[in-house]
Amino acid sequence: MFVAKLGGQLGSLSLAAFLLHRLFSEVFELLLIYVSHSLPVVIMCASGDTIRNIMLAAHRQGMTNGDYAFFNIELFNSSSYGNGSWRRGDKHDLEAKKAYSYLQTVTLLRTVKPEFENFSLEVKSSVQKQGLHEDDYVNMFVEGFHDAILLYALALQEVLKIGFSKKDGEKIVQQTRNRTYEGIAGQVSIDANGDRYGDFSVIGMTDPEAGTQEVIGDYYGKQGRFEIRSNVKYPWNHGRLRLDESRVSEHTNNTPCKSCGLGESAVTGIVVGALLGAGLLMAFYFFRKKFDPLIGSCSCFFSLTRRVLLSGNRVLKSVM
Repeated sequence: MFVAKLGGQLGSLSLAAFLLHRLFSEVFELLLIYVSHSLPVVIMCASGDTIRNIMLAAHRQGMTNGDYAFFNIELFNSSSYGNGSWRRGDKHDLEAKKAYSYLQTVTLLRTVKPEFENFSLEVKSSVQKQGLHEDDYVNMFVEGFHDAILLYALALQEVLKIGFSKKDGEKIVQQTRNRTYEGIAGQVSIDANGDRYGDFSVIGMTDPEAGTQEVIGDYYGKQGRFEIRSNVKYPWNHGRLRLDESRVSEHTNNTPCKSCGLGESAVTGIVVGALLGAGLLMAFYFFRKKFDPLIGSCSCFFSLTRRVLLSGNRVLKSVM
């Protein structure tokens, strides 16, 4: 589990991070006591159950009253982080629902297409035949593998059209950069370095009574733009996060805080921007932790790879 706390004024942000492998209720409480005396924005990256336990502990310590904002990074598009992720059917559900009204989840922006739904069903069917029955198989890595094959196919086709061969790797690489194309789940944009721009969504609770969670805003990596969705309510009352000025001033050389609060858009935009770099750096760590059992099963891994490659082969045939 990764926990960070973010705070300071707009022009002077500070960050402290904690990387924890095992957590118990006592650790939750000690960690939250420390955070409660320091900075008002908490960023987490952990399993759905761990996030729920942290939010329950925060609620019991009175931290879900508007003085703190909690963000969770979810890199796998897991259903355990979607609408109703606070619900477990136990005696803590009501408490968890109240706590989750102050939690925002940063996840990958997903435009659902029929092609992706078909691809998802094929991959899930292949994995289930190997005896695995987890809910979420088609994550950012499988999707990225498919889109990488598609990008190669498009670049190869263009290189062949201008008279080069498939052995001209440098030319093929050049054709993969600075371009936008339609991937399996939506548009994919590649920058001049060959890196894929990330598009992210922020999920928040829009109806505290019903516990409904919806996407409240989207960050578009290529444009560097964060947009609050107009058809949903802000997760914080009146769209503002209250700041305890005495606590903030202690961490800014006793300089009085002249602002009565940060706008919801400003706070969310700043946090999302700060999360992008840290989130991507942590992706490899959490990928190994989550998918080592899958990769350890050679028959399942190669079956999954074969399924993705067969899909890519159909793409290659369609463009050649």
